[in-house]
Amino acid sequence: MKLIRGVRRLITVGHFYGVAEYRKLADEMARLGGSSWELLVVAPSFVNTAADMCPIAFEQRAGGGHAATEAVKLHLNRRIHFMFYGAKLRRLLRERDWDIVYAVEEPFNLCGWQVALTAPKRAKFVFLTFQNIAKTYPFPYGAFERYSVCRSAGWLASGETVARTMLERGYGVKPHKIVPLGVDTDRFRPDRAVGAGIRERLGWAGKADPVVGYVGRFVEEKGINLLMRALSHCTTPWRALFVGSGPLERQLRLWAKDRGDQVRIVTGVHHSQVPDYLNAMDVLCVPSQSTRRWREQFGRAIVEAFACGVPVIGSDSGEVPYVMRGAGMVLGEKDEPAWANGIATLLSSPAKRCELARNGRDTALSYYSWPTVAARHLEFFEQLS
Repeated sequence: MKLIRGVRRLITVGHFYGVAEYRKLADEMARLGGSSWELLVVAPSFVNTAADMCPIAFEQRAGGGHAATEAVKLHLNRRIHFMFYGAKLRRLLRERDWDIVYAVEEPFNLCGWQVALTAPKRAKFVFLTFQNIAKTYPFPYGAFERYSVCRSAGWLASGETVARTMLERGYGVKPHKIVPLGVDTDRFRPDRAVGAGIRERLGWAGKADPVVGYVGRFVEEKGINLLMRALSHCTTPWRALFVGSGPLERQLRLWAKDRGDQVRIVTGVHHSQVPDYLNAMDVLCVPSQSTRRWREQFGRAIVEAFACGVPVIGSDSGEVPYVMRGAGMVLGEKDEPAWANGIATLLSSPAKRCELARNGRDTALSYYSWPTVAARHLEFFEQLS
């Protein structure tokens, strides 16, 4: 990648940066930019939104990273639309002559608007959006969005359905680029020995039945109920591992109660432990269900499973088919018989699982690795400079 001469200063703010793994984006941008870019990451000291599987306190990186990091208090951090950063953010935004201010926050949320409002006038403000349903936001969120888009020099979309939706809403007056989320392909990698250790911990040592897995929130829109029904009708022997948390946990445990050791439910799993649990699975299911107000915006578990060499079955909700990029099995989100048959077919065919595992790993390396995603970011930032 050809970089323009002169040092550029980039500050990026996002509540997901509390997880050290997600700061790999900034680390890779700093590494690729070398002496041409100076980066600072602003992360929350603590966050506990409904979208997270467990509360997240700011994580230090082992061995440090290429990009400098500052932790900032995030107020009202349980409510993603209401949360906002502490006063330290303004000081960080004002203390240097930033060229790019990049908010990994929705433009209609309070914290996204806060970054747009306090960004130095000279700086190019950029935001990342995941919104793939056209919505009219009530006051003050509609005003937040209008200000943020007007203030921006450009915007990034996490996927195809996001970009299409935002273009229809008039975002196209500003430069934009589709840039997916990334994955650490060194941390998320095939490791069956680690997976065997998890199975042993779950009491499945020596059990031959393949494991169907799920990672994420236990909520209706993520397809928990569909997956339970599909497994109930699956004719091929199986075990099921559910990793996550959410309001449907009680219902999930009631369903699992009569199935003995066939089902395991694990809650309170930190993101750093997710690769271990993925490696204990033979198939990952992402049965997302569209609603009037939501459809799958990305599906991070898909790319993490790909990186671990785990075959993925996903629904056709929202962005899932595009994230799959032909490397997984896509089924109709409402087609319950197809899910039961699809799971049974894949469980009964080790050869097909191996093929999908190879395709997924290749896709993760070539399209979703952090260096690739970081390079796409820098290319866009340079176009704006």
